[in-house]
Amino acid sequence: MKIKSLLIANRGEIAVRITETAKKLHIKTYGIKTAKEPNALYLRLVDDVIDFSQSQDEIPEFLDIERIIEAARQCKVDAIHPGYGFLAENPYFARRCEEEKILFVGPSALAIFKMGNKTIAKQIAQRYQVPLLQGSQRNVKNPQEAAEIAANIGYPVILKAAAGGGGRGMRIVEKASNMEKMFKMAANESEKAFNDSSLFIEKYVRNPRHIEFQIMGDRHGNYVHLGERECSIQRKHQKLIEESPSSAIDEKLRKEMGEAAIRVAKAVYYHSVGTVEFLLDADKNYFFMEMNTRIQVEHPVTEAVSGIDLVEWQLRIAEGQELTIKQEDVKLSGWSIECRINAEDVQAGFSPNLGIIEKVSFPKGKNIRIDTGITDYSVITPYFDSMVAKLIVHAETREKAIAAATAALKKIWIRGIKTTIPFCLAVMNHKKFRKGDFNTSFIEKDMDKLYYNDEEDEMLAAYVATFDFAAELETNRTAKPDFERGRNISPWVLNKRLKSL
Repeated sequence: MKIKSLLIANRGEIAVRITETAKKLHIKTYGIKTAKEPNALYLRLVDDVIDFSQSQDEIPEFLDIERIIEAARQCKVDAIHPGYGFLAENPYFARRCEEEKILFVGPSALAIFKMGNKTIAKQIAQRYQVPLLQGSQRNVKNPQEAAEIAANIGYPVILKAAAGGGGRGMRIVEKASNMEKMFKMAANESEKAFNDSSLFIEKYVRNPRHIEFQIMGDRHGNYVHLGERECSIQRKHQKLIEESPSSAIDEKLRKEMGEAAIRVAKAVYYHSVGTVEFLLDADKNYFFMEMNTRIQVEHPVTEAVSGIDLVEWQLRIAEGQELTIKQEDVKLSGWSIECRINAEDVQAGFSPNLGIIEKVSFPKGKNIRIDTGITDYSVITPYFDSMVAKLIVHAETREKAIAAATAALKKIWIRGIKTTIPFCLAVMNHKKFRKGDFNTSFIEKDMDKLYYNDEEDEMLAAYVATFDFAAELETNRTAKPDFERGRNISPWVLNKRLKSL
């Protein structure tokens, strides 16, 4: 079935991203308007808007399955793309699309269910001889059962939400006396996030690398992998910077892990774009973690090194097309790095930073890509994820990619809110990161400072402080605008303003 119309059941940069590829394929696009974000950028780009802004329903708009299905039915759309997020991994949503004869741009409901339940996913991986960490073979019922398993495999262990992902419902348990407390905390968080308190337990690997493999499968039994992504720069299990390939993987290990990822996909007759995630220890032993049955936030780095449009293939596979790419056709070229830019105050513990974006400016270049859902006057609210943009660079080598990312980050200007750009710059300038010598504990153990200031910024800060002190002495001076007086303006913002003059 040829897709002629597509409802994008998501928002922000992924809605923009999907729209761009859909337009290239001459597919009519529909977006969803909400009261929380009535002037969002993606609404200007889609061909038609479905207005949910008058909704009085307590269910968040992008989680209201029946309302989205009804809207798709009324507009007579051919397909729904859920982007990433909860609907993308909701088997009920995929099943409802199937029942209404609407193409779900993703795998089958059964594949989503099997891979979404981490206990079942582990059992499948074990059956198909994919390495696993020691742990429970099923969900653990209570803290006592978890403690018995932990005693057998040895501490530390990690409790994980059976129905979860994204770092929610996870707790590391270092010793038996902490088990009951951590079990309750993990179960409560899992219940709130996924409406399911089920947990499983496995051996915790200290300081591993987080490596994931991009796979594609069609409805005709064809599968390929597009190499790995390094996702070890994380904070509280949330990815912040990704790259492809990984400096820890050689060709032999890439082939072995890629084949393992495909075995997992084949086991559930997977047909779409997906990601199989592994932990890699210091001895290059790898262990299956989970499969994400959707497009990933970090998919652009794979697109950069492979030259393959993953969203386009999602749509083509949903139509029933056969993969024309064979494994021997996949050639990875160069190195790509992605920096997630979040509306967060790094110096305040990465706390969300809400407000209105007064002005935004992004660098342009042949090997620079910006995926974003914001523009001038966009409002950052507490209702949605804090990510406002992604910077993706591509270069011949890792060293050149780091240099390109550093230069591009310094040219990004987002005025009105604080972002994680200073953090990204700090990582790019860290010696261990540059050497490729890092793991998932990098932020906690290796970073003394979570933000970066170059010499120009530090000199400017000293200047502003002096200027501010002088202004305070002139108590009888007639009040003038803050910018003219140099007061209450951060050196970062003032530096950007001066550069724009």
